[in-house]
Amino acid sequence: MENISPIDKLLSALEYDTILREDVWTKEHAYHGIGEHCFKKWVANILPSELLKRNIKDAVNSIVTLCECHTFYNKFPNPVYSPDYGDKWGRSANYIEINNRAIAEMEGNICKNGLLSSIKMLPAIFPSAKSWANCVILSQIFPNIYGDGYNKGSFEENSLYGTKIGGKYSKNIICEEILDKITAEEQLKAFNDLAHFRGLKTGFRVAISAGQIKIAKDDYSDEPFNWDNYEHQELFINECAKLMNLGFEAMYIDSAKHIGGHDCINYAGVGKLPNYGQMQYILNEIRARSGSFTISFVGEKSTGDFERYKNLGLTAGTAFVDANDFNSVKYWAEKTKYDRNYAPGVEVSNDNDPGGATYEERLNRIRAMLFASEFPSDKLPSFMQMHDIFPLRYDTNTHHLMMTNPSYSTDGKKESHWENLFTKDDGRNYNHMVGEIFAHALCH
Repeated sequence: MENISPIDKLLSALEYDTILREDVWTKEHAYHGIGEHCFKKWVANILPSELLKRNIKDAVNSIVTLCECHTFYNKFPNPVYSPDYGDKWGRSANYIEINNRAIAEMEGNICKNGLLSSIKMLPAIFPSAKSWANCVILSQIFPNIYGDGYNKGSFEENSLYGTKIGGKYSKNIICEEILDKITAEEQLKAFNDLAHFRGLKTGFRVAISAGQIKIAKDDYSDEPFNWDNYEHQELFINECAKLMNLGFEAMYIDSAKHIGGHDCINYAGVGKLPNYGQMQYILNEIRARSGSFTISFVGEKSTGDFERYKNLGLTAGTAFVDANDFNSVKYWAEKTKYDRNYAPGVEVSNDNDPGGATYEERLNRIRAMLFASEFPSDKLPSFMQMHDIFPLRYDTNTHHLMMTNPSYSTDGKKESHWENLFTKDDGRNYNHMVGEIFAHALCH
């Protein structure tokens, strides 16, 4: 029996044919790298709603139209391999977090199909450069504890920081209407294959504060998570390893700075964290059980004591180097360039971003993260949010959408939510300016 690709399976499940065609809209909106790197392409000078209103077949056609190769694929290739940037790729990568719940389909009070929306956004994510990779981090994979599958009022808590593991994947993310034709795991694999075809790495966010994790139980109340419970630890490892086997290669670890009780005076999570040796074991086991030693573990604010975090098994930290100071970024890039296992990072913004920075401030941070090193291969890792590519509407921000899940639809339909979640004309112009910066950066 022919081995059907996850992409063909997804298209068939959604009742589309699997013959691919060049996409005229994509060609009309394509940006590209400068000079000899003009084959690296993406779409820009757009609003997210223009992508999100397209169907999945359009999105796949768009992704294949942007291919760096010189041959158009009428059938999506199978298998697809992750772009090869070596075992240490995560040390200098740009991590771009996409809140896949926020861009999900909001129909009435239902929130669904965030993974399909993420696929639709892939044509607008910049491909990797010659010397460094871009990596898409998904904010949600597992169900959130309260209100999963629903949107709520803009000030009703529906936090992505509280998750369930050991059950199914989030109803916000997976297309449940087609589970009889394509499994949740196959849907995740399809996303990863499409991202890899775009020249991107992929990863996901995890919480490690015990009070923010539940063990899903089908027949009775969810069980509180406990790092001292060996079975709970094993479940966490296996769930993460399973995702790596589906094609993810990075894990963004919330509250990583405080692992082992470090600097807990500033700890904002709920509940106990793994101890230091335990986390070393966990990260090593995720690599071993997935059979992948190219995995990048990114620790939130895990900077300052570089040796502590490198020996923990992390690849990159965040928020150590001031992205507003070009010379500071350049200094630390030079100072750490010989360490290929771990480096502190530069943030354009993070998941706690209140949204107060001006467009010009964000553009300057992007310039610093991309250009403040003597050689491109020496650049520091960086972390940015969806908002840094597509600005959100003025009365919300990245952190607000992590803590709540409002619909901004004026008529209860998904199209209205997508139109109103982001800024309009000024957001389009900002997206154009970010595109111009990356066009030059991709020469590296």
